Amino acid sequence: MASPLGISMIAIFLSCAGGMLLSAFAGRRGAPLVIAVVGSISSLLMVFASANVLLTSQSYAATFWAIDGFGQLSLRVDPLSAVFLLAAGIVYLPISLFVRDFIARRLHVDYPAHRFGVLYFALMASVALILVAGDALLFLLSWECMSILCYLLINFELEPQSDKRAGYIMLAMSEAGFLAVVVAFLLLGRTASDLSFPALSAAGATLSSSGLWCVFLLGFFGFGVKAGLVPVNLWLPRSYTAAPSVFIPVFAGVTLNLGFYGILRLDADLVHTSIGTGVLALIVGSITALVGILYATTENDMKTMLGHSSIENAGIVVAGVGAFLIYRASGHPTAAALALSASLYHMLNHSIYKTLLFQSAAYVEAETGTRDMNQLGGLSRLLPGLSIVFLVGCLAISAVPPFNGFVSEWLSLQALLRSAVISSTSIRIVFALCGAILALTAALAVTCFVKAYAMNFLGTRRGTWEPRLHEHKGTGFAPIFLAVFCLLLGTLPTYILPLLNPAVEPLAGASATTTLVPPFFTATEQNGQLPTAFLHDFHNLGAQSGKGVLPGNGLVVLLRGGEQNPVVFAMSPTYSLIALTILILLVWSIVTWLTRKRSVERRALWAGGIPRLLPQMTYTATGFSNPVRVVFQSIFQPNITEDTRQTVAVHFRTAIHRQREETHVVDRAFLRPVRMTARWIADFLARMHHGRLNAYVAYVLAFLLLILFLYRVT
Repeated sequence: MASPLGISMIAIFLSCAGGMLLSAFAGRRGAPLVIAVVGSISSLLMVFASANVLLTSQSYAATFWAIDGFGQLSLRVDPLSAVFLLAAGIVYLPISLFVRDFIARRLHVDYPAHRFGVLYFALMASVALILVAGDALLFLLSWECMSILCYLLINFELEPQSDKRAGYIMLAMSEAGFLAVVVAFLLLGRTASDLSFPALSAAGATLSSSGLWCVFLLGFFGFGVKAGLVPVNLWLPRSYTAAPSVFIPVFAGVTLNLGFYGILRLDADLVHTSIGTGVLALIVGSITALVGILYATTENDMKTMLGHSSIENAGIVVAGVGAFLIYRASGHPTAAALALSASLYHMLNHSIYKTLLFQSAAYVEAETGTRDMNQLGGLSRLLPGLSIVFLVGCLAISAVPPFNGFVSEWLSLQALLRSAVISSTSIRIVFALCGAILALTAALAVTCFVKAYAMNFLGTRRGTWEPRLHEHKGTGFAPIFLAVFCLLLGTLPTYILPLLNPAVEPLAGASATTTLVPPFFTATEQNGQLPTAFLHDFHNLGAQSGKGVLPGNGLVVLLRGGEQNPVVFAMSPTYSLIALTILILLVWSIVTWLTRKRSVERRALWAGGIPRLLPQMTYTATGFSNPVRVVFQSIFQPNITEDTRQTVAVHFRTAIHRQREETHVVDRAFLRPVRMTARWIADFLARMHHGRLNAYVAYVLAFLLLILFLYRVT
């Protein structure tokens, strides 16, 4: 415990405990400041502890309590847990600042911030404890605390118009997933000496094929509930919509990642899975991504839309995990390192830009009183600063360079394209189909967030709302911080990939740094780190620009191939950003010089005889996404009723108002059959309870014969 890492771990939990106490005693007015200050300190401690592990490649372990029959409770920070702890720390910092700003400026003075602060710090401690738990018992106890705290925070505000059932559905499905995970750990721990992760890993190596599949399925779908995977994700959009605006960034940016961590910890670290398990994860991840973005594109409520988008991004992360499991099991460590690096990178990126988007949505709702994109519009004039940071978030989540979503999604698609190294034709076909699904998902994501930005911030106001708080139009520090991080993670991948490498290399069996970041800054013709001809060609292309000035291996992400194809793919977001900036400045200078003597005269625009374009006549969010509804009608299967109303005059076309009622495809395809089967069994048992005496005698006789038959057989 005397090491700096051990001290920082103790400090994390002490700061969370101190935050709970200070929030309780600070009252309604003082609690927001406590959340901002103590929450920032706790998040910085998380970043310090995780960075210490990732930069030094050293793990930390400590035991502190022995329980008879279960072994010792222990803490263990290895590179895998450090990556997720780093993501949590980076996101918790702006969230803590956002909570203070949002509560202090946007909400009423009677808001119970002190109670929220107690739950906030308790959840932060449980998240940290999940990520540093070194045994199954402490992990499961922390997981259960996290689930209960999430339920309490979802239902925290208890507004009359909120969906009270959302919290109950989330808790019920979380408990079902928790029970599945408990059974998985029990199956894994039958032959283990204790419940510590090293002992469970040794036991996992002895599992039979059937035992491996049981543990994998229970863990994959048990943790998949929290990660939002099909078919156990129906709770997620409803809970995101019902959750308070001050809590939803934690929900989307922190707790969602715990599902990914559980899947990787159990199904990639403790258990040595097969190719078949990886194929299942790849298929489920791809379908999850497509279903999530389809519903996000057609959704008009901002929070619900972002909830469905989280499902899409969860699918991309899990698809990368599936590809990693396939490559590792088939003996291709380089491709496995690429796939796992892309998955972890996208997890980190999604945490940042989704937190940014949810914070922006909270500010929009606080300013306008609505989240309906059909009613919004013209916010770029009302909230210009928020308009810019929301645009950054939309560009990042749409995978537009130079922002972070582009790098991780591009690496994910490249990882799927490496399926050519696999000998099995059927698995290559699966990779091709899943790659096509993810490419379609990326295209739909662009459509979704073009709609999100255009319908909210461009055009004219379509609703009857009025701005609420004119004195607080400024954008807080938290969204700006996250927007800057989106740019940094998108332009500096050659520094992020080596940071993730300590977690990637032990699991994949190959170095992500060696695989993807050639040492252009350190290689010379004499030291032989790179072939002379290869180094010379890329030197002419500028790959060594910045050598001697910047640290690291270089600024180029590149995967090398064989002699006939020496470069599989290459990119440099840093050089691209520099070139793009120079080009924009050059074009702006030329246009400014050419138009320096021209005067601009403004006149009224002729609009087909209409004196003024009314809000009812402008493009709405529903109209923008209607082509997607039409193309994917077989998936949505809505029940639509129409009515027409006059817009301007009898000479102009009337507006068409559609009301849609649709059942989610997951409910239709998976949950409804289960529900109908359970109801049929219940009805059958109910009929058995209301029979005649002769029927009961027949039941007893049949059961007796069954027992005798089983006894005879065994």
